[in-house]
Amino acid sequence: MTAEDTVAERLAQAALALAHERGWRDLSLAEAAMRAGVSLADARECFPDKGALLAWLMGASDRHALAQGRADAEETPRDRLFEVLMRRFDALQTRREGLVAILRGLPGDPLPAACLLPRFAVSIAWMLEAAGISASGPLGTLRVNAIAAVYLSTLRVWLEDDSADMARTMAALDSGLRRIEQLGRGLPGPLRRAAFGEAPVPFATEAPPPEAAA
Repeated sequence: MTAEDTVAERLAQAALALAHERGWRDLSLAEAAMRAGVSLADARECFPDKGALLAWLMGASDRHALAQGRADAEETPRDRLFEVLMRRFDALQTRREGLVAILRGLPGDPLPAACLLPRFAVSIAWMLEAAGISASGPLGTLRVNAIAAVYLSTLRVWLEDDSADMARTMAALDSGLRRIEQLGRGLPGPLRRAAFGEAPVPFATEAPPPEAAA
């Protein structure tokens, strides 16, 4: 971990604590810097605005999920996606109080969230790749959109899931992935083969990581 990473982590932890105490809209990055013992100049370099803080938190969750490598290739595509996406929820759980406060406050401050949409799509693309599923090309975009919808639906459940084992979150994620699987199986044969190859689900075709996800 570099010195810059350490400063960012300290700032993020302080910002999450403040968000939990006061809410997202009243969060001050300057105050977070003071609490973290970081100079204003260094704080500005790490997080010039709250959108940058959100981007860092998203990246931190990605790093946690990807650090464990690809999912077991012998598992089904749905099981591989479940594993990788639950790694990401595990990362959220380690910062739960602050992240819950932020996510509940974002509807009242939609601009930072809107600016993160392209990053979110890239994040989901990497989760697909970690599951051994292609996120490249038009079909990759279809998969990203489908899994993003499942993830966001599950995220709403996670916000209310205060259990230690995230049982409700896991059930919601499994249910969402099963719906996507059933959707793929319900397509007419020629369309299913054209869109998804021989696989019956829209996330079953495997390929090397796409340049767009780098």
